[in-house]
Amino acid sequence: MFDTLIGAQALRAKRSEPGCVIVDSRYELADRGAGYRAYLAGHIPGAVYAHLHDDLSGPPLTDHGRHPIPSPSRLRELFCSFGISAGVQVVTYDDSSGAIAARLWWMLRYMGHDAAAVLNGGWSAWVDAGFETEQRETRNLPSPFLGSPRDDWLVTLAQVSAAPLLLDAREPARYRGEKESIDPVAGHIPGARNYFWKENIDARGAFRPKAEIRRRMESVYGSCPAGDVVCYCGSGVTACVNILAAVHAGLPFPRLYAGSWSEWCADPARPIATGEG
Repeated sequence: MFDTLIGAQALRAKRSEPGCVIVDSRYELADRGAGYRAYLAGHIPGAVYAHLHDDLSGPPLTDHGRHPIPSPSRLRELFCSFGISAGVQVVTYDDSSGAIAARLWWMLRYMGHDAAAVLNGGWSAWVDAGFETEQRETRNLPSPFLGSPRDDWLVTLAQVSAAPLLLDAREPARYRGEKESIDPVAGHIPGARNYFWKENIDARGAFRPKAEIRRRMESVYGSCPAGDVVCYCGSGVTACVNILAAVHAGLPFPRLYAGSWSEWCADPARPIATGEG
């Protein structure tokens, strides 16, 4: 079973086995249709498509951020439509170093499906290896998905202030409040530390070695127990990359504040910090 990352060679061998579902999750914030068009232009054979806004986000349930986590019932419907049932190995990929694929990975793990992995290096790793692609759209036969949510993995707005350590996954300039191109207010949640999600990624677009990721993360954790970390970002998407990286590196599963900065900064009464601390 693969439960964090999988390489292109291993996926090529795995996908021909019974009980493997591949999900293409390519997406561009600036053009919501770009990922689907890229999927139609070419994808890993047998892959179905998941759209960040339409499939991996839903009406507010636990949060009111820009990309709310769908309800458990909606996630069951979605995973059923993908053909995911107990024991099925799921592999998801994107073309942005796991920025979107990690969100789907987290959602599967949150719903109790542990056989979920992200293709390390994403679409580029598959293409660069010279492996076959296809252009026709794939739809799997529905399969019963009976998973239940791990509710304690989510941190709500009311719980944020009590978190021992908040880890902000956004780029440093946004964290420091020097610029903000998406949300109406710049800055970060007071007390949060910055660990840019791309710190986990090497020059090839693949995840760094486990030991290196662990060393980088622990230097930011400081004296805070690793099991007490709460991750957030702009809208609960790239924070999942930090969660995936932590688990892959052998650290405890951080919790997720899915509402993230987009929810926190929506109320002008909430405190905002700028700069490095």
